[in-house]
Amino acid sequence: MNQPTPAIVAQSAVRRLPRWALLLFCAAYVLPGFIGRDPWRAQDATAFGYMLELARGATDWLAPRMLGQAPEYDALMPYWLGAWAIRAAPAWVPADFAARVPFIVLLALTLAATWYGVYNLARSPAAQPVPFAFGGEAAPKDYARAIADGGVLALIATLGLMQLSHETTPALAQLAFSTLAFYGLAALPFRTWVAAIAVAIALPALALSGAPSTALLLAAGGAVLSVVDWPAEEDRRDSSSARWWWAAGLLLLGAAVALLAGSLDLWRWRVEPASERHWDASVKLLLWFTWPAGPLALWTVWRWRRQLASRHVALPLWFATVAIVSTLMTPSSDRSLLLGLPALAALAVFALPTLRRSVSSLIDWFTLLFFTLCAVVIWGVWTSLQTGVPAKPAANVARLAPGYVPSFSLLAFVLALAGTLAWLWLVKWRAGRHQSALWKSLVLPAGGSALCWLLAMTLWLPVLDYARSYAAVVRGISQSIAPGACVEAMGISRAHAAALRYHGNLDLRTIGSSPACIWLIVGSDAQELPDKARWDLVTTVGRANDPRDQFHLYRRKRR
Repeated sequence: MNQPTPAIVAQSAVRRLPRWALLLFCAAYVLPGFIGRDPWRAQDATAFGYMLELARGATDWLAPRMLGQAPEYDALMPYWLGAWAIRAAPAWVPADFAARVPFIVLLALTLAATWYGVYNLARSPAAQPVPFAFGGEAAPKDYARAIADGGVLALIATLGLMQLSHETTPALAQLAFSTLAFYGLAALPFRTWVAAIAVAIALPALALSGAPSTALLLAAGGAVLSVVDWPAEEDRRDSSSARWWWAAGLLLLGAAVALLAGSLDLWRWRVEPASERHWDASVKLLLWFTWPAGPLALWTVWRWRRQLASRHVALPLWFATVAIVSTLMTPSSDRSLLLGLPALAALAVFALPTLRRSVSSLIDWFTLLFFTLCAVVIWGVWTSLQTGVPAKPAANVARLAPGYVPSFSLLAFVLALAGTLAWLWLVKWRAGRHQSALWKSLVLPAGGSALCWLLAMTLWLPVLDYARSYAAVVRGISQSIAPGACVEAMGISRAHAAALRYHGNLDLRTIGSSPACIWLIVGSDAQELPDKARWDLVTTVGRANDPRDQFHLYRRKRR
């Protein structure tokens, strides 16, 4: 027996968000950050380095290595996707952009799987709004579409999604495949075979992306949910046995995933005892990383507490719980929490039918002030860099990115201006008292998030690219070494190795390799300096404000 639902929704409130507007929202969020930049420092550059090694045939596809080092994260699928894209791309397409193309698709897949997953959850009988005595309540399919529109808006609005979803790292692959699994488990009672195929693809791919334990937990949760909640209106005569068959199938799939991960040596124990500092940092991360979906998700759990065992609450709650527990128990907190954002967005959107008008107004006002201020700051710093007025922002940039020379891009300016005008129109639209759409409270958060990301990736992209990529540092080294030169390396990170090979086109080798190279690059991680009797220091290149990016270039002495 279904418990009374807290959702009271009229047909007038489930107006469909125009498809062109939703697609424009998604495009404005997905594309900026992937186009017009170099590989960024740390994990973005590191992952690209392994993709490049695979594409060049310089390492084993089942055990990729770069300078003899294995990837920090035991993943294969993300590196395969990037390498395949590099190989398939025409010669005139830069390798770093070619590697990003499949990750653009993965982010688009995340948004699409979120929409369809939430749509199927909202079709569940327990998720339906209260029927009115004289009719006029929301039609089930219209209600599901409106809820699904709100789910995508809630995900785009989430602050933690911005940066990590635009990097070519295993984290984005894990996000996409876990969201695909979310869709499959949500749609299983309604589109059984399509959903089953989605799950059968998603869970092995998730394991190959470096998260086999997460794949197992999601499979186990899906199996339990198949038994506990299978919508009655979709049941047939054999429904009682069918739910058990699907539960058994999910458990068998989980076992197959475990064997696959074991055969490829993808199992790693990453659980660490949490210190008090780690707990404090994790709590702060949960507060800002999940905003605004996190608070709304908590409200959903409270308001729908009588339906906690129902599919539309239990499934996203399980996905979110797995991600949050992983965040608290592993060192990669933000990347672990990233996997829970679609589920939190799904939970958050079910809060909308239960929100009071005063709460919706509070969300609108806070969002309006926060993102408008953010946009003003971005425009202000850009204006300072272009004109020198006001002087302080430009001085701060010069201190943080010494050597950066401002440049003007007409295309970036036009895109940023168009985004700003769209934001002003959106604010005007939301201020209209006649707007009664269910998803209206998430329009400004999603629009503001997309606006600030667009402005940062257009107006600020040159300075961010200068500060976050290794291209400028490698160019300093390339002034002394010809492209293709044999160079031994000591004390450099994986990201540095990737940058030196890509930007400098250097034949990088581990120190002591045979035949010996005449050049040696020593990074900041070196435990000792090279023998002065054998090497002459030629130059030191790096960032004045970051000792981690210091390189010492040596030349072998002639005997």
